[in-house]
Amino acid sequence: MECAIANFVAPGATVAVFANGYFSDRITEMARRHGATVQRLEKPWGQIYTDAEARDFIHAVRPQVVAYVHAETSTGAHQPGDGICRAARDAGALVIADCVTSLGGMPVRVDETGIDIAYSGTQKALGAPPGLAPITCSPRAVEYLRQRKSPPASWYLDLKLLLEYYESAHRYHHTAPISMFYALREALAIIEEEGLERRWQRHRSNHERFVAGLAEMGIRMHVAEGERLWTLNTPLVPDGVNDAAVRRRLMEAHGIEIAGGFGPLAGKVWRIGTMSYGSTEENIDLLLAALREALTAEGWKA
Repeated sequence: MECAIANFVAPGATVAVFANGYFSDRITEMARRHGATVQRLEKPWGQIYTDAEARDFIHAVRPQVVAYVHAETSTGAHQPGDGICRAARDAGALVIADCVTSLGGMPVRVDETGIDIAYSGTQKALGAPPGLAPITCSPRAVEYLRQRKSPPASWYLDLKLLLEYYESAHRYHHTAPISMFYALREALAIIEEEGLERRWQRHRSNHERFVAGLAEMGIRMHVAEGERLWTLNTPLVPDGVNDAAVRRRLMEAHGIEIAGGFGPLAGKVWRIGTMSYGSTEENIDLLLAALREALTAEGWKA
């Protein structure tokens, strides 16, 4: 995220941020620290933007950079980027997309969507250890880098310096974490063996199995149907139930850890990952049974 901001947001640039969760707030803070003027379109956490809203906002602001979160880990919402990218291209702006919780678990389609800079993490749906951050830049974004006159504030994250290593002189920049690359290679080999389309379908069907099981218990989802991530679920904490007590029971009785909400969703939702090797029918059924048990122990009746 900071690499994307440092390299493609020059001091004084206008950045349009589609704000609807914690990680769009983090993008905002980083952009401000790098000297940008940030314009935000605001929605409650868990809601997404329509193509018309994206077009009107971008045309009104006329930014140099547009940023949105494709997979919002704080809310479980999936923001399609087609309309955002079309409007940004019309305005001559570069598009940054946060794909941390989607890459490897649901379609991202960087080129087809029109995203210029996309980044992710290895520790979620890719199924590798944490510590690496895959990033990709479009030809348009690379051309911006080549033409940029001032260096970014971060030496370590300077992609122009890294281009010199990748493309020509192989001039030393830093020592890479080699063991992490071995781990990532194995994770990608597992994905290739499974097949990407089959992997997406596995994540989708297990997400739907989980949501259906929750519905049988009378538990509703925070994000509207059709706008949910397949990798990260946010069921609403039932009225009268202590969020932390249920999470503690799951951990103590079953060794299952789920996360609570934060920000405006603190105490209102659980954040439950169903991704990578964790996304199996057996795990979904185990989780649903354990959750029912924990809720019953807290006095809640399905």
